[in-house]
Amino acid sequence: MKIAIASDHAALDMKADLVQWLTEQGHEVADLGPYDTASVDYPDYGYKIGEAIASGAAERGIALCGSGIGIAIAANRNPKVRCAQVSEPLSARLCRSHNDANAIAMGARLIGPEMARACVAAFLSTEFEGGRHAGRVDKLSKSPQDA
Repeated sequence: MKIAIASDHAALDMKADLVQWLTEQGHEVADLGPYDTASVDYPDYGYKIGEAIASGAAERGIALCGSGIGIAIAANRNPKVRCAQVSEPLSARLCRSHNDANAIAMGARLIGPEMARACVAAFLSTEFEGGRHAGRVDKLSKSPQDA
């Protein structure tokens, strides 16, 4: 699977761990930065995740910052992105099965590397259920007055 991953400076170590782990799992990983510990703005990297998904360069995205909140908000600014902040595997499974999420966000200050890998594994292995959820997901890409 083609996966885009990006972080801010607070999640640099988690990103490096996940890039290595995902590569070992046989995925094609695009590391969108940053590449050193200099302070950066998480919106810039959330936008990069959004662009990678919207363009088709990545099938899924992993967005990381200190809390996972800010970078999720930034990624979701792109209407083709459905990024869910997760902190355990159940949320990662549900965001895929019920919401057809194509990206997840996690907080490096909130969860450790083992939990992050468990979340990513659940996210990548879960399919969208469709059915009763499909109409709701379709509304997420429309403006409220058109939904």
